[in-house]
Amino acid sequence: MQSRAAATISGLTLRQISAVLPPERAWGLWTSRRIVERIMDSCGPSLAGTEVEKVDVRLRDGSRVVGEWVRGAGVATTRGREADQCVYFLHGSGFALCSPRTHRRLTAWLSRLTGLPVFCLDYRLAPRHRFPAAAVDVRSGWEWLTTVEGYAPQRVVIAGDSAGGHLAVDLLLQPDVAHPAGVALFSPLLDLTFGLARIREELRRDPAIRAADAAKLVGLYCAGTDLTHPRLTLDVAGGRRLPPTLVQAGGGEMLVADSRRLAADITAAGGDCELQVWPDQVHVFQALPRLAPEAAPAMRRVAAFIGEALRDRAVDRAAG
Repeated sequence: MQSRAAATISGLTLRQISAVLPPERAWGLWTSRRIVERIMDSCGPSLAGTEVEKVDVRLRDGSRVVGEWVRGAGVATTRGREADQCVYFLHGSGFALCSPRTHRRLTAWLSRLTGLPVFCLDYRLAPRHRFPAAAVDVRSGWEWLTTVEGYAPQRVVIAGDSAGGHLAVDLLLQPDVAHPAGVALFSPLLDLTFGLARIREELRRDPAIRAADAAKLVGLYCAGTDLTHPRLTLDVAGGRRLPPTLVQAGGGEMLVADSRRLAADITAAGGDCELQVWPDQVHVFQALPRLAPEAAPAMRRVAAFIGEALRDRAVDRAAG
């Protein structure tokens, strides 16, 4: 009932605000960023005991990796880095709004639940940086983790929400990218045309934003590039078999349609994907436990999945 009430209030407020804020105008984008930041801070989990280590490095090829290591309360800070396991987190934002700062409460909670350090990438945002800037940064972050930092790919789980989900899947579809132990996605964005979202919207409106408004936001990143580009329209069903994947979505959001399609496509390609649709929940409800009590059991399931994925890969390596 609390989640339903929150969704109703959001539909009367946030949905209306997002409809009148022009993302193509600097003041509109600035205001949207501040609103999201305030919501994430006000409704997110506690940061008590969290340690943050900033990262800003250059790789040999000249690419830059910016982000932060987040360690929740009780997570060791020694160089051993918990037996060399970690989570690589790709935040959402419509490619234009958020940052490791806005998602710090979520990544700290994920770190605390898993007992692992979480590296959250601060990829470049639109409209200043358009496609493929974010995707390039995601690849650079992965190369830095698995080479410079020395994490074996099979000792890492990639996680992400919304647009971060799109970036994660795009990375893993590249033929020369070594796969992680698993992937955990919150309300992933798959269809950048928002065609699936519009169909869903006809059945039930999203309490946070209209499909047309979300498309305008994502358009800041894709401007000048045909959406049929293979790095934007992802051929998951016809691509590489992805690692074991957990997809969680809210039953009250329009991107639940994207989650269902992604899960079906991963399975069609021979992969193993568990889809969880949490009734009446909003977009990335896992980041809002003060609004959605269901966030806690959902995050516990994510933590359990991450642990299982890492153990399974360790068993596979030992058997091989």
